[in-house]
Amino acid sequence: MIKTISSLRKSLALPIHLHIRTLQTFSKYNAQAASAVEEREKLFYQNEEYADMDWDNLGFALTPADYMYVMKCSKDGDFTKGELTRFGNIELSPSAGAIYEGTKAYRKDNGKLLLFRPDHNAVRMQHGAERMLMPSPSVDQFVDAVKQTAFANKRWVPPSGKGSLYIRPLLMGTGPVLGLGPAPEYTFIVYASPVGNYFKEGVAALNLYVEEEHARAAPGGSGGVKSITNYAPVLKALSRAKSLGYSDVLYLDSVKKKYLEEASACNVFVVKVNIHYL
Repeated sequence: MIKTISSLRKSLALPIHLHIRTLQTFSKYNAQAASAVEEREKLFYQNEEYADMDWDNLGFALTPADYMYVMKCSKDGDFTKGELTRFGNIELSPSAGAIYEGTKAYRKDNGKLLLFRPDHNAVRMQHGAERMLMPSPSVDQFVDAVKQTAFANKRWVPPSGKGSLYIRPLLMGTGPVLGLGPAPEYTFIVYASPVGNYFKEGVAALNLYVEEEHARAAPGGSGGVKSITNYAPVLKALSRAKSLGYSDVLYLDSVKKKYLEEASACNVFVVKVNIHYL
């Protein structure tokens, strides 16, 4: 205890101008910190006790408050430090999910481009949109958008036999809505990306895992709709299958668990005694 007091006295025995400088620096940083906190409070907290609202006639509809909290998460599951920001639109990649289609543009040996029946994709999108209570482009609008996107990105179409230009038409609700109901606005987007074979095995046979626990689709559900709500539920089973060395998952029917239905990302064709089954 005596040694401690002695050491303390020695530290206090510094020249008085050094103590004053230290106190001035400390006061400066305290003032800066206090100013930053004050500015943040001015930014995020209003002086009014209540917002200017008709509280007696408050329904369940979107009335944006002042601020929202935004925090991003990477695919490894780690969230970054979030922050408060003014309520407003957010940036969203065109490749985010909703109702979507997938078609391809191929390059012939003579350099011309081929599209694989985009009108059928248009009809399927209309079917899915009707199920999800969404408007959809007409077949002509859809096909025209696909053609424009393909030709605008012609230099990204691989040489013949090297792959294809994958074209992704996307339909999503982009208008503000809070309750359970259709969005007041929708956006149709078409983007493209050059691709090779979907499976790493290429055209070789696939090693499929027969899933007996999780169902791919159920009667009365939305299994016939090409939307993110249809594909997201397969990710758990697919991840498990791939961890065991399989290429994909082969699902059974949801009722009797004995009839083949489809894989995670494609249909299944069976050939038996020269008879083709779909």
